Amino acid sequence: MTEQTTRTTPRLDDRDHPDVVVSLGTDHHAFDRLVRWADDYARRNRDLRVLVQYGHSAPPERAAGTAFLTGEELGAHMRAARVVVTHGGPGTIVQARATGHLPIVVARDPELDEHVDDHQLLFVNRLEEAGRVRSCSTPQQLAALIDRALASPDEFHVRPDEEDGPERAARRAGELIDLLTESPHPPLPEPRAVSVGDDWPDVTVVVPTRDRPELLRRTLRAIREQEYPGRITTIVVYDNDQPDTSLAHDGDDRPVRVVTNTLTPGLAGARNTGVLAADTDLVAFCDDDDTWLPDKLRAQVLVMLAEPDTETVCCGIRVVYDRVEAERTLDRTTVTFGDLLGSRLTELHPSTFLIRRRAMLDGCGTVSEEIPGSYAEDYELLLRLARRRPIRNLPEPGVRVLWHRRSHFAGRWRTISTALRWLLERYPEFALVPRGYARVAGQIAFAEAAAGRRGEALRWIRTTLRHRLTEGRALVALLVVCGVPAGWVLRALHLRGKGV
Repeated sequence: MTEQTTRTTPRLDDRDHPDVVVSLGTDHHAFDRLVRWADDYARRNRDLRVLVQYGHSAPPERAAGTAFLTGEELGAHMRAARVVVTHGGPGTIVQARATGHLPIVVARDPELDEHVDDHQLLFVNRLEEAGRVRSCSTPQQLAALIDRALASPDEFHVRPDEEDGPERAARRAGELIDLLTESPHPPLPEPRAVSVGDDWPDVTVVVPTRDRPELLRRTLRAIREQEYPGRITTIVVYDNDQPDTSLAHDGDDRPVRVVTNTLTPGLAGARNTGVLAADTDLVAFCDDDDTWLPDKLRAQVLVMLAEPDTETVCCGIRVVYDRVEAERTLDRTTVTFGDLLGSRLTELHPSTFLIRRRAMLDGCGTVSEEIPGSYAEDYELLLRLARRRPIRNLPEPGVRVLWHRRSHFAGRWRTISTALRWLLERYPEFALVPRGYARVAGQIAFAEAAAGRRGEALRWIRTTLRHRLTEGRALVALLVVCGVPAGWVLRALHLRGKGV
């Protein structure tokens, strides 16, 4: 072990509060630079109590430190502190202002591997111009601003109750972050002319499965019948189920491998088992109850060939429920991180994903196995991928998606609620987009109502309406609280190609 991993970081007593709070948020990139600056300040000002919430960075040596705090704990420390310093994360900045502080902000720099892009630099610059933060870029500036805040606290104090209200403030911040994260949505390039003699890239398709042998065989048949000139290897990953080795075969351009999930039990671990077992740059996902349309893969690979920097391509879907089929497509060819905060965009179904494997292994990481029950693991992966680069989308259906009562998450309401709470905590940027926050909160309200937890459901209904009065999921959840069976509501929505 290195000295850094074995030293003991000072901590504050639970009943004590710091004079200066430094929060680096939950981003998985290290921000050791700000930790060092805070540590140097604490070393020169030993009479002050400095707390650094350092996340995935190296812990401080002189200042008190903690890797992570709950939202309530961090808010309590901020309210009691004399000065608050944050990274350029929108959620952390909003929380600091909500506790009465004009925060001192140091933006992460992608050139120093502190972030994937420069949106923090742009965002903090916009907020500085609007007078909503005090930014700095050197340790000398940071020390000077902290000293000034301690000497003249009124200059660094805001009155949340005298602003336009938290919802409107969050909406304004959301508009700013949307401007920074959205690209001009360029059209897709013209399909590149590819002759029969050209080399088409090999593709690996990962198919997680559990106890659905008939549907699985239909899924594999659709993959095998793809009108794609290149080699397609399918990896069937059995999760908590006895593998059917008779499905495996080799010897042509459509081989099938059968493996078992060697990672965390559940959908996320099964997907990752397949991704790690793949030996191609392009990896696609397909659930064991969905079927690809014949030209799906060819159309997506053409986009990858035309745009080498593109890392993810999705497409539209046809939703099938009780023999009723509804087409769901997006009328755009580019999807950004801001788009995904505002809407789940369920058209971007995991069975439509075609991803460059290196974007996960060497970039944003594989499918999260931390999400409770692997619920919404596909959406969370999209958020991380979109943070790196915009996602490309084909506005035509390429997959038939089967919605049925045997869905893995049918009736698992507590798991759904817990996973969605995890998502809100992991992505504080939702607080900047009231429409997106209300959508997730409304889903939690519905899950709690379906689970029979009326008190929790009503609390989340109120939270939903505080963020967006017109959010329909609040009404749907209220119907279930009042006694309408959740199954009836879901069936009515599914027949229209929609979900909660």
